[in-house]
Amino acid sequence: MSDNPSSPLLRPSSSSRPTSRHSHQSGEPVENTPLLSRVDSAPRYDGESSHETSRRPSPATRSLRTIQNGGTSIRSTKSDRRWPTFVAIASLGFLAVVIILGAFFAPAVVEEYAKEALVIEPTNLSIDSFTASGVRARVQANFRMDATRVANKNVRNIGRFGTWIARKVESQSSTVEVYLPEYGNILLGTAAVPPIVVDIRNGRVTAIDFLTDLEPGNIEGIRQVANDWLEGRLGEIRVLGKANVGLKSGLFPLGTQSISESLVFEGNDLPAIPQYNITRLNFREVPISTSGRRGMAADVSLELANTYPVKLTIPPLGFDILVESCNADDNYIKLADATTGTIDVEPYSDVKVSVGGIVRALPKTLVQTCPHSRDSPLDLLLGKYIHGNDTTIFVRGSSAPDPDTPDWITKIISSVTVPVPFPGHSFDNLIKEFSLSDTEFFLPDSSAKPGSDEADPQISGTIVVTAGLPKEMNFGINVTRVRANADVFYKGKKLGVLNLHKWQKAQSERIEPKDGEDAALRIESRIEHAPLNVTDDDVLTDILMSLFIGSRITLKVVALVDVEVSTVLGEFVIKKLPAEGVVPVKPISKGGDLNHFKPQVGDLKVLSTSRTSLNLEARVNFTNPTEYSAQIPYFNIHILNNGSIIGDATANNITVTPGNNTGILVQASWDPTRFGGKKAAKIGRELLSQYISGFNTTLTFQTHKDSIPHQPDLGEALSQFSIEIPTPRLSTNGPDGDKPHFIDDATFHLLSSTATFTLISPLQYSTIYIENINATAFYNHSESVGQILYDLPFKVPPGSSESPKLPVDWSFDSVGYEALKKALGGTLKLDAKGTVQIKLGQWKETVWYVGSGIGASVRF
Repeated sequence: MSDNPSSPLLRPSSSSRPTSRHSHQSGEPVENTPLLSRVDSAPRYDGESSHETSRRPSPATRSLRTIQNGGTSIRSTKSDRRWPTFVAIASLGFLAVVIILGAFFAPAVVEEYAKEALVIEPTNLSIDSFTASGVRARVQANFRMDATRVANKNVRNIGRFGTWIARKVESQSSTVEVYLPEYGNILLGTAAVPPIVVDIRNGRVTAIDFLTDLEPGNIEGIRQVANDWLEGRLGEIRVLGKANVGLKSGLFPLGTQSISESLVFEGNDLPAIPQYNITRLNFREVPISTSGRRGMAADVSLELANTYPVKLTIPPLGFDILVESCNADDNYIKLADATTGTIDVEPYSDVKVSVGGIVRALPKTLVQTCPHSRDSPLDLLLGKYIHGNDTTIFVRGSSAPDPDTPDWITKIISSVTVPVPFPGHSFDNLIKEFSLSDTEFFLPDSSAKPGSDEADPQISGTIVVTAGLPKEMNFGINVTRVRANADVFYKGKKLGVLNLHKWQKAQSERIEPKDGEDAALRIESRIEHAPLNVTDDDVLTDILMSLFIGSRITLKVVALVDVEVSTVLGEFVIKKLPAEGVVPVKPISKGGDLNHFKPQVGDLKVLSTSRTSLNLEARVNFTNPTEYSAQIPYFNIHILNNGSIIGDATANNITVTPGNNTGILVQASWDPTRFGGKKAAKIGRELLSQYISGFNTTLTFQTHKDSIPHQPDLGEALSQFSIEIPTPRLSTNGPDGDKPHFIDDATFHLLSSTATFTLISPLQYSTIYIENINATAFYNHSESVGQILYDLPFKVPPGSSESPKLPVDWSFDSVGYEALKKALGGTLKLDAKGTVQIKLGQWKETVWYVGSGIGASVRF
């Protein structure tokens, strides 16, 4: 079709434009005969009179009347009587010649001019009403002749002259019949066209507005054409229009013209099924009988674009909703009944359609497994839909819900089955939460047959899934059983396949929406001894490493799940439902810290010493917040501070259970010099000083290649996941077990200038020696009271003991000493700062000490 909006509505391309019905006798399709190819032309309703304007008599007429009537002209001279007669006779002769020439030669030229110059611009097409046999349509358009469209100059000039002479043309009432030659010349339809008056002068615009009755022809033929079009077999279609049209111009009848024109539509000229957009979709339960039976209702609202100047009101219609069966050659399976309300169509506007459907029951043929297949038609349908792929449903007309709907409409739509693409709904983000609790791991059975479930590691646990329900699903649904094949990933790498090919019992509970969120379905299922087929040992090593040291890990599960559901329509299986979730493996510490670990060290023993090292043994109490148990035959881990190794710890043949674990025997060594050299020795010294002074300190635990026997790679891999925890507190006899408490109290003697201290040793089996002391006591944090310099060794046995009297050099002129004197016979809170050299066996170390709030008794 032409892209020019001013071109005729059904004008073929210029290359195939015919010239004249008389001069061109080929079978080429022509279409420019106005009253045939422009069914949207119309008579005017503006009341314009079709009578010609009265004319003044011509000079020849007046002269003839004068001759006929006689009168005063007899008195005129001879020459005065003759010249009007000559003029009149000459004029009549010339007019006769023009009429004779026009009668024989002009019609073909004028016809060619009309075909090329004719322009009809449709402005509106609306359905006025539906009748028992068809529709009454109102056609509105603009009619004009455009001489610039005529290529031949002679034709253009003669046509302009002829149409200027005629001015207006009126067609009589006529009936246009449209046939399909390639389909046995069946009658497609008829249109009754009323009289139309148009101005045919060049450039003059005539507004056409008329009503026409359109009636469908052969229903079976229409069905055949529609099916060919829907199935893509209609590359082009030729229509043939026939009509006998009576014409006249003014008072002069032009006779009856038998007009026959054919048009070929192909490619983009053929209309396509309009694109639509579903704006609302809702599924809900509805009662379908008085006995209490319930079915499923679907409410659909959609919009589609009307790209034509067409206006009509479509009455309520009924449809059958069909789906494909197992074999494409078999009959469709009826799934639901659907009805539409009244549809208002406006020109060049979006059309809103509301559809209501009811599924009364699922047909057996829909849920039965197809021959030579594991899937049913329902499986195939849902499989495309839930993976986000477009599915195809089929719509066929049925009995109308409104008795006023004409029968001919029902007959037409009932004879055609239309495939309708239905957009899929991706369920990739369906899973909101996925958790695995009460988990137990089982190692492979060494006696199991290779390839059996028992030959793989197995997992038991409780799976809890919270799945978001699409907002369209507003009906009861219960999950009764599940099964799946799940790929398990860790940090993007596939660990293996969790095989749940056996049906596992499940139960579900609907969670109503809150705060604008969608509803959800909580599904719980207990799996027992599900085999885990490990495909990557390195990934398994990483997981065990993280679990062993208490790191927080997550496993990603990507699965295709078969779900057996129970709904108002019955029980059926939804296969291969995509499920993807993250399974958090509970760490030792919740919330990203290790406060819940809370290690406590007691019953500390010194097994041996060297010049730089202490070999210790202790009983450790800690809390395992996970749900896992572990058997540990041997494990060694480095102890670090500020990035330097200062010692290590070793556990042998221990069992770790969930919750509190007490009395776990651990051996440790303190040897910063051996592990990290001078730098580590300095760091270790600083750590001891801060620790005995009550500062908050931390230790870092990190594995190494010798952490696990015969598994150096695992130990090296675990070293990437170091754990930092607060330094465990040593059990003492002091009142505050949360802080180191090595000085219990002090007594100052003013007269002898000495002081004694009550000391508490954290060791229950070994004696500590203090080699020398250089310390200063302060009042109010900054006022010096006195200084102690003592370089004679004395011992600190296990438990509580009193130091020897240590000499004090008083600061007599200080505020602190004055405060001390005022406290004579009472107590005073003092602070202390100093350095102390301690010895334990062969091991020696000099540390600094800062103490505050030490209760000091003042004696004379």
